[in-house]
Amino acid sequence: MRRLRRIKILATLGPSSSDSAVIRRLFEAGADLFRINMSHTPHDKMRELVATIRKVEGSYGRPIGILVDLQGPKLRLGTFAGGPVQLNNGATFTLDSDPAPGDVERVHLPHPEILAALKPGHALLLDDGKVRLIVEDASPERAVTRVVIGGRMSDRKGVSLPDTDLPMSALTKKDRADLDAALKTGVDWIALSFVQRPEDVLETRKLVRGRAAVMAKIEKPQAIERLADIVEVSDALMVARGDLGVELPVERVPSLQKQITRLARRAGKPVVVATQMLESMIQSPVPTRAEVSDVATAVYEGADAIMLSAESAAGKYPVEAVATMNRIGEECEHDPTYRGVIHAQRPDPEATVGDAIADAARQIAETLELSAIICWTSSGSTALRMARERPKPPVVAITPHEATGRKLSLVWGVHCVVAADARNQDDMVDRARRIAFRDGFTRAGERIIVVAGVPFGTSGATNMLRIASIEGQRNGKA
Repeated sequence: MRRLRRIKILATLGPSSSDSAVIRRLFEAGADLFRINMSHTPHDKMRELVATIRKVEGSYGRPIGILVDLQGPKLRLGTFAGGPVQLNNGATFTLDSDPAPGDVERVHLPHPEILAALKPGHALLLDDGKVRLIVEDASPERAVTRVVIGGRMSDRKGVSLPDTDLPMSALTKKDRADLDAALKTGVDWIALSFVQRPEDVLETRKLVRGRAAVMAKIEKPQAIERLADIVEVSDALMVARGDLGVELPVERVPSLQKQITRLARRAGKPVVVATQMLESMIQSPVPTRAEVSDVATAVYEGADAIMLSAESAAGKYPVEAVATMNRIGEECEHDPTYRGVIHAQRPDPEATVGDAIADAARQIAETLELSAIICWTSSGSTALRMARERPKPPVVAITPHEATGRKLSLVWGVHCVVAADARNQDDMVDRARRIAFRDGFTRAGERIIVVAGVPFGTSGATNMLRIASIEGQRNGKA
């Protein structure tokens, strides 16, 4: 199951893609890892999906990552006594602590933390930004607002607060229960929703205790303001363009996508571009031309992964959506201009031995036109450093740890192989040759470069490289 593209595909599972046969077809079509959205998935179903993915993984012998996406705090209005109301431009509308059903003049806001944090001039966006209010007067009991953009409003619509830093955790009681269940089930990635500050990520990491990697979803203006700090404490980032485009002007989202993608690459952290990438394929077997261009933009930016949401979870054509995304990735990466674009975005190596070795390995591999770069890695750090370089030859990561291989399924260009650790340098080189030959990355007469850390099994100790020639291989046993 060698992929012919470097960018990875993250497919969300749901009603359209919950059984073993469909998950198998999604993997064959190009999905590298799967997302389970806890907003819609009870614990029993989550455990069932994980077990199914592991069975599929076992039948193909290639690590498949699993990401559990926590719901995060959902802020909603109360109810209306007489059904939906029409909020007109310029009208006064009050949100208050009174639990009585609302009307065209007021409604209950069952979140005292919001009322306590609102200030005059702050914006409130209702129903995914369809209605916009500006606070004119605020107290812990009520916020009097002016309707700037009116519209129809009904029970329990969502509330977004682009200007307000809420003194609340990104983890709700439900999230903590979901997180505990996911970690006990053995998932590989935890996606944290509505991150505002690095402390949100640190809180989650404290609960995770190294049992999974933590991905920060960037979807709030407050996260943009502290982006560098959030990147530093996260294992990966997701550009969650849906909510980001609600709380910020939509015209800012493309530039923020580029900024986040490049910042993550400089830091050597994987980055996922998500939301509405092939939205029309929920109902249609083919995407729009604009959607194809959107996916292509993420490929040319060098994102590690692109994500399907409802397209694969609830759409009519989940397998076709993955296959379409796979073809777009392959076509873009075969474009003669692709390497130039990727090369222009390459960050300078950090002043560490590991980064210097990765930079040197890329230069040697490209100068000598070597057929593959083979990374022996225990924690995954060697493969991450190598992927940061976005080298022209393919990257094969050999690890003794199944969990490391699964996490690396998210990382740009990394083909993961789980195998026993090397006994010595000769064994390291010999098995690197055989694995690269077996998996179709090299042929007899070609050369590879091997990157590793010595002593073997030491996390983060990338400190050596070797060039090896491929002789006739009789078998691919590792």
